[in-house]
Amino acid sequence: MTILPEQADKTPVANIRGWLTALGVSLGAALLIVFPFFWRGNASGHDIAFHASSWLDVAGQWKQGVLYPRWCEWANYGFGEPRFIFYPPLSWMLGAALIAALPGNAVPGVFIVLVQTAAGISMFALARRFFSPRAAIFSSACYAANPYALLIVYMRSDFAELLAWAFLPALFLAALQLSELMENRWRFWARALAAFALPFAGIWLSNAPAGVMASYSMALVFAWAALSEKSLRPLGRGAAGLALGFGLTSFYLVPAAYEQRWVNIAQALASGLQPSQNFLYTQITDPEHNLFNWIASSVAVLLIVMAGIAALMAMKSKQDASAAPERKELWQALLLLSGAAIVLMLRSTTILWEHLPKLRFVQFPWRWMGILAVPYAFFSTAAIARRRAGWIWGVAMLLVSAGTATFLVQQTWWDSDDIPSLQDAIASNQGFEGTDEYDPATDDHYNLPQKAPRVQVLPLEESEGAPPKVKIEIQRWTAEEKIVAVESPGPARVALRLLNYPAWRVEVLHEGRTNQTEAEDSNQVIAPVPVGHSVIRVHFIRTADRTAGAIGTVVAVFILLSLNWWKLRTTNPTN
Repeated sequence: MTILPEQADKTPVANIRGWLTALGVSLGAALLIVFPFFWRGNASGHDIAFHASSWLDVAGQWKQGVLYPRWCEWANYGFGEPRFIFYPPLSWMLGAALIAALPGNAVPGVFIVLVQTAAGISMFALARRFFSPRAAIFSSACYAANPYALLIVYMRSDFAELLAWAFLPALFLAALQLSELMENRWRFWARALAAFALPFAGIWLSNAPAGVMASYSMALVFAWAALSEKSLRPLGRGAAGLALGFGLTSFYLVPAAYEQRWVNIAQALASGLQPSQNFLYTQITDPEHNLFNWIASSVAVLLIVMAGIAALMAMKSKQDASAAPERKELWQALLLLSGAAIVLMLRSTTILWEHLPKLRFVQFPWRWMGILAVPYAFFSTAAIARRRAGWIWGVAMLLVSAGTATFLVQQTWWDSDDIPSLQDAIASNQGFEGTDEYDPATDDHYNLPQKAPRVQVLPLEESEGAPPKVKIEIQRWTAEEKIVAVESPGPARVALRLLNYPAWRVEVLHEGRTNQTEAEDSNQVIAPVPVGHSVIRVHFIRTADRTAGAIGTVVAVFILLSLNWWKLRTTNPTN
């Protein structure tokens, strides 16, 4: 094959032109993906209600002045849940920004276009190091419209995972440079460290399962580099890159890890969501689950077969002598990742899913298609770069992508009422369903009423009569603070439409004294008030784990900036 690495220093104008062309092609591929949205409406995949409700809730909290939400106000029909402590922030912040600026039904399509355009550019950044500019541009389109991305767009609506995979090619490129499997064009390892840590953090801050898979994949790359180079240096630098990436995400990861004991996190592995039930072509007693798993498994097999054929076609062709060592190292790393991703989709790896740390929380083994998509795009580009039969493979790729998209478009459910329904539910003060794994530990959110007042007076526990006639004034009611004034002729218990959670501090102000109440057995926040005038104040406090996580991120940012500043100073000393 004729594969000419991109000559970055040849002409700046040509370099810029290449990036702009890749941007245009990636954008075109993304627009083709959402083309059915224009006449069918939005693809109503499995997770669209979860993501759309998060966008709407965050956009509403921004109007309240809460810049970084932790508590999902409208979940559980207004009783709330700590969703934003556990779900990574990048996707719901991007979605909230779009929902604040665009009509609701336009947001899913715009989100997909932005993310898949970025994914194509990320793949172009990797491919241009090994292919001619024209071939690298094809690689960007191939990755932006890969079969797994189509499955996510049309049938899963998992916008967070889609966003995470946009960072993967850039992360892989940075890992190759940091491990010295290819030339480090950042010149210094400190800059390569930063180039790795940032996309690695981006993946974790987009989607936790993708973060787990990226962590294992990068560890595998660094281990392979150490064996290939017969040196421990790639392991040391890889460990430093992973540590710095985790440090950048600690403001999210530390609270998410620590506060799992406060919610029903085990529900993330409820029936139908366990790895053992989602290996390729696995069937359980749920017909709907079996149908989707068959579709996902078939897409995985298609991706595997296409990547394998492309790799064989490319390896049979004549390789250019220039940059051969780099290309050999890259191919070996890609083949290693491909093999690991394929094997982990099979039931024979059950023992790994049961014992490797956090791997079971990936839930669906076919999610490893996200890792396999990079080798798929790279090998396909290598095949099409051949002088003779490359165009045949290009046509085959186009037909496969179009056929996969057509099949998935026909299989999914199309509905433009998802977001308007959620908007109406919030506007009517009703809210929406909660999430099993984010439900506070002592609660069963299925027992919560769908229509409950914000404040309700209850009789005293020892009293069987009616509650006293209490005058109530809601002075402030936001996602993170509730202030209620109470005028009571006798002792009473005031229940708020709010679930107990350790981060909530409930105080009752009476006659100049502040009494902090303890959580009761009830899952609902209930404050006892004495005779006379009282003010109930409930606010979401900063817990110690959140403070520790924020400090970790600040330290990581300081280290990142210090390393690069120090290298800049030592390279360009002032006189």
